[in-house]
Amino acid sequence: MALDETMKDCKNPDAPQTYNFAFLGALIGSLIRPLGGTLSDKIGGARVTHYHAIIMTLAAAGLGIICIYARDAERNRNDFFPGFLICFLALFYGTGVGNGSTFRQIGIIFDKTYAPAVIGWSSAIASFGAFLIPQFFGVFIKAKTPEVAFFIFAGYYFTCIFVNYWFYFRKGAEKPC
Repeated sequence: MALDETMKDCKNPDAPQTYNFAFLGALIGSLIRPLGGTLSDKIGGARVTHYHAIIMTLAAAGLGIICIYARDAERNRNDFFPGFLICFLALFYGTGVGNGSTFRQIGIIFDKTYAPAVIGWSSAIASFGAFLIPQFFGVFIKAKTPEVAFFIFAGYYFTCIFVNYWFYFRKGAEKPC
C-alpha cells in the first residue's frame, strides 16, 4: 500500500523541532510521581490532589487557548511554541504528582483488604490512557479542532476538583485524607 503523495514529506521547514521535546512530558510525569506520594504523606493526599488538579485544569485550558491563537495567527505561529511547551510540561507535572497523591489517597480511603485491589484496578484502567488519549486527540486533530480536546480535559479536571473537594478535602468530608 503506497503512501499518499502528500504524506511522503510532512516536514515544515519553519516548524520548531518539537520531537526533540516530546520525551520531556513522560520524563517529568514519571520522575515527579514519587513527589506526589511524599507530599501527600506530609500535607495530605486530598490537598495535593486538589491543588494539582487546579494546575492541570489551568494548563489544559491554556493549551486550548494557545491552539486557537496559533491556528488563527496569520504569521509567527512558532512564537506560540514556548507557551505551549510550558503548559504541556505543567500538565505532565500535575498528572505525575496527582498520580502519586491519588494512589496515596486510595490507601487511606479504602479498607486494607480492598485498597490493593483498588490500586490494581486503578492502575489497569489508567494504562488505557496511553492508548485512548492519543486516539481522542486524533479525532479532534483530524477535525482541525485540537483545542476542543484540551477544553474537554480541562472540564474533566475541573469536575475532579469538586469531587475530590467534596468527598476528601473539605472540612467535615466523608473520608478526609
